[in-house]
Amino acid sequence: MRGAAAAPVGRTVAVRVGALTVGGGAPVSVQSMTKTDTRDVGATVRQLRALERAGCQIGRVAVPDRGALEAFARIRGKVSLPLVADIHFDHRLAIACIAAGADKVRINPGNIGGTARMQEVALRAQERGCAIRVGVNAGSLEREIAAKHGGATPAALVESAQRAVRDLEAVGFTAIVVSLKASSVPHTIAAYRLAARALRYPLHLGVTEAGFGLAGIVKSSVGMGTLLADGIGDTLRVSLTDSPLVEVRVGREILASLGLRREGVEIVSCPTCGRCGVDLRRTARAVARALADVAEPLTVAVMGCPVNGPGEAKAADVGLAGGRGKAVIFARGQVLKTVPESRMIAALTGAVREEAARRRRARGRG
Repeated sequence: MRGAAAAPVGRTVAVRVGALTVGGGAPVSVQSMTKTDTRDVGATVRQLRALERAGCQIGRVAVPDRGALEAFARIRGKVSLPLVADIHFDHRLAIACIAAGADKVRINPGNIGGTARMQEVALRAQERGCAIRVGVNAGSLEREIAAKHGGATPAALVESAQRAVRDLEAVGFTAIVVSLKASSVPHTIAAYRLAARALRYPLHLGVTEAGFGLAGIVKSSVGMGTLLADGIGDTLRVSLTDSPLVEVRVGREILASLGLRREGVEIVSCPTCGRCGVDLRRTARAVARALADVAEPLTVAVMGCPVNGPGEAKAADVGLAGGRGKAVIFARGQVLKTVPESRMIAALTGAVREEAARRRRARGRG
């Protein structure tokens, strides 16, 4: 693929979205989208605040009509989270959301109405310091591009993005983020790999319409995890038929599994078998709930097996190896103490909090 923004795979340019930097080597950020009726200001604000508490770094709301637009202006004044207005069909809604304080607008080149309207949005965004996401979607690709490629192929998605990028650059606009979403995991991966070589702008990852439950989580994790492991992607949204809070949790876990999440506790626990000597499922869940507020990046092992348990627990920042009515608590590879099984959750969470505080103090001295 060739185009005005062609570059080899590597670091993308940095784009500001409110107070957050996307691309340019910044940590991969997690986004989600409200599932309330945007016109219900109270419900939408409550969901955005809940998302922020859950670790969401960018919130997006649908703005399909004038009623939602009026609500967006009120919502903007009530939340601190960087806020994206999701626009289709009517470029005037995008312009109005920019005036209302949107940090980014998502526009779909397949239905926004052509070059002139896209450029009009870009000029207003330039004036206000608002970013634009070029949100290409396999289900709403420009007809002529789809016809040229025989459908919404990966190459077709990238061509749509490149054309939109050229239109924006033609008026001097470069605060651009790009997404190329399909519900097919292989198509999504192929499209983003092409885009990573064709574009220098940050890439927003996602498998659109991933579905619900385990299937949706797996599709999202495989699609985005594959790309992130290749060094592709600057921000992501897990699209599930579920609560947006679940989307954020899954997104954060995808990043944690690849070592890309730089805050919070990662729980390592064994799958259990006939050797397991404790109720590990209950224990791991209780530990995760108890440590949900810990921001320090720590690996915490919860193990219930005498084969690998002690070794895994010692290798973690803080760990527990339980069995036969008792548990050994480790920190930094050293045994701290042995406690009865009835006290092991409290002992482990206490050791984690002590280790988090020790690291904060060490940074302060540094």
